[in-house]
Amino acid sequence: MMNSDCVANIILDSIADGVFTIDMDFRITSLNNAACKILGLQSKDEALGKLCFEIFHANICEHSCALRETMLTGKNIINKTVYIVNKSGEKVTISISTALLKDDQGNIIGGVETFRDISDIETLRKKIESTYSFEDIVSKNNTMQKIFSILPDVALSDSSVLIEGPSGSGKELIARAIHSLSRRKEKPFIVVNCGALPENLLESELFGYKAGAFTDAKKDKPGKIALAEGGTLFLDEIGELPLPMQVKLLRFLQFKEYEPLGDTKPKKANVRIIAATNKNLREEVASGNFRDDLFYRLNVIGLQLPPLSKRKEDIPLLVEHFIKKFNALKGKHIEGLSDDAMNILLNYDYPGNIRELENIIEHAFVLCHEAYIKAEHLPAYIYGITPVSTLSLEEMEKNMIKQALARYPNKKDAAAALGIDTSTLWRKLKKYNIE
Repeated sequence: MMNSDCVANIILDSIADGVFTIDMDFRITSLNNAACKILGLQSKDEALGKLCFEIFHANICEHSCALRETMLTGKNIINKTVYIVNKSGEKVTISISTALLKDDQGNIIGGVETFRDISDIETLRKKIESTYSFEDIVSKNNTMQKIFSILPDVALSDSSVLIEGPSGSGKELIARAIHSLSRRKEKPFIVVNCGALPENLLESELFGYKAGAFTDAKKDKPGKIALAEGGTLFLDEIGELPLPMQVKLLRFLQFKEYEPLGDTKPKKANVRIIAATNKNLREEVASGNFRDDLFYRLNVIGLQLPPLSKRKEDIPLLVEHFIKKFNALKGKHIEGLSDDAMNILLNYDYPGNIRELENIIEHAFVLCHEAYIKAEHLPAYIYGITPVSTLSLEEMEKNMIKQALARYPNKKDAAAALGIDTSTLWRKLKKYNIE
């Protein structure tokens, strides 16, 4: 008659999932045939008695070992996706689950981990994910997918493009994607923020100037149009362009020529114009703030980007994208968000759109020293609760206002983030003596 250990080994070896156990020193005490196959081992003897990280070579071994977490907390981990490097040096994506190992008296004597090879599933997931990305932009939203589908044709044309959408919705990313797919991709992509400079400086910034054009003009300086020769000029916040400058830009669009300040001879330029605005330019035309002839020159191809509040299905994709980005930038190994943290993000309205979501994830990276970002790592203002429970209601409100202002210097945007009117915000600034 076979003893119980022999029966247990036969049962374990009949399971398709890999299984191994460790003692309290993290040395492997047993493993089944499936574990050997996935790990690329010729026999169980290659692993028995070895430290688990010497055999497993998982991406979480150094910073967030699942078995160590289970043995410290007593909590099982279920279906966590990680990757290992097998004996042949191949990277294998697996799903792991962990549990405590106890003796007959209930004493903890080690841990057990089961795992399965999900490389094929992961390959399929990445293939599906790739259909939701375009250049550096990720989205599964129908409106964004339609924009993705026409961007190659838009890029190959040389027509002017007008991108409309709220601040932080990714207008510059779309512009850069158009440039990188175009025949001009080897030439410069130059950005001008039309709302950042006063009119007199904006003109010299765009068109350049000749020496002596004004008091401080000691030598010739090329403008952004000249610097963008052969490439693309991206005019951000075009709705802020003063009317006199609109006339000069219109002339450039019509004749592809311009005059630097202080020069009497027009210069030719081969530059494509892509413009962007967070305003409704049709309404600006109707109110007399924007020239209709310039609007139609710019709006040969019009693209409208939805706010993040209208494409919340993209939030998990964007979160994953930003986690990968900040892991690379900050040298961390954060793997994802807890369910409660993701629920908070899914229920927030994002007046700052994608840029705000990126800032939220960066904020969490500063505070998070674990494998998963939790609710307490997120900025307090997005769910209206400060982590310090000893504060009075007035102190909480004051802190929330300061946090919102730090993120949104524009009072209107800060008020929107707080869910109050701008006039109410001004009253509270005065009440709390916040500058």
